[in-house]
Amino acid sequence: MTAGEKYVGVFTEVLGVRPEEAPGLRYQSVPAWDSARHMELVAAIEAAFGVTLDPDDILELSSFEVGRRILSERYGIAF
Repeated sequence: MTAGEKYVGVFTEVLGVRPEEAPGLRYQSVPAWDSARHMELVAAIEAAFGVTLDPDDILELSSFEVGRRILSERYGIAF
């Protein structure tokens, strides 16, 4: 499984969206992505990629694309 597939899988599992919906998601753009699910999403991302996100990165994680950028630029995950 590629990093991209794994990342999409986290969003589909935690937020209950279809894989094709994940790339356009933004925080609170769907009812499922509220503050509580945001923390579930963070925990799932950390578990999937074996990282611990910095608190600033958790706050900055405002969309699917921003999360990919954070993982790529700050944690060395290749997408």
